[in-house]
Amino acid sequence: MNKKKWSFTLISLIIGFMLAVQYETIQHPKTKDTRDEWQLKESLKTEQELQVQLMKETRKYEQQLEGYKTKLEGSKEEALQKTLQDLKEQAGLTDVTGEGITLQLKPLFGEAGLGKAPGAVSPQLLQRLVNELNTYGATAIQIANERIVPTTAIRDVNGRLSVNNTPLPSLPIEIRVIAKDAQKLYDRMKVSTSFDHFAIDNIELVMSKPSEDIHIQKYDHSIRTNNMQAAESEGK
Repeated sequence: MNKKKWSFTLISLIIGFMLAVQYETIQHPKTKDTRDEWQLKESLKTEQELQVQLMKETRKYEQQLEGYKTKLEGSKEEALQKTLQDLKEQAGLTDVTGEGITLQLKPLFGEAGLGKAPGAVSPQLLQRLVNELNTYGATAIQIANERIVPTTAIRDVNGRLSVNNTPLPSLPIEIRVIAKDAQKLYDRMKVSTSFDHFAIDNIELVMSKPSEDIHIQKYDHSIRTNNMQAAESEGK
């Protein structure tokens, strides 16, 4: 029984990690906003879509947790371990390999081309791309060497684009994506407006054809649990 309690506690911790600070992904440093009306409307639309997505994810994990509570009594250790492994994969805490696509961000024109300097990737545009990939069925995303998880923050820190509080390298930047249906994701992304939006910032978004062997590494940062509290025992 102690093993079952430990497994259930760890399951609850992982789900809490996936829910605790999801809204951090839409927070950005306070800077002077110089975007025009069209850009502000586009940004608002993106944020609203993200809010809806986060609410759906929250409801899904809450339902899962309730289901685990109901099935805890009489559950076999093997079933709990499988549940724990599944949740670790969903939380991005394990390496995964599967079918998917790769994307690459690189300068559309170099300094020698048309006299334009290579573009800089904005956190808003990169976050929008991540949201779009998730909407189209992505199950795991890695930007450069950073795994995207529910608590990932994409923001500008001291003039450098950062993911998980880690500065990204300069262009080109590789993005790996695993999906349940890689061909469907590829077909939807082919008509995405993201290619045009990046081009406006002098950045070329290049997409590979679907592959069956995309490897994505696990999230390797500390799990933040400072907003969590231990639940009191029912026997108390």
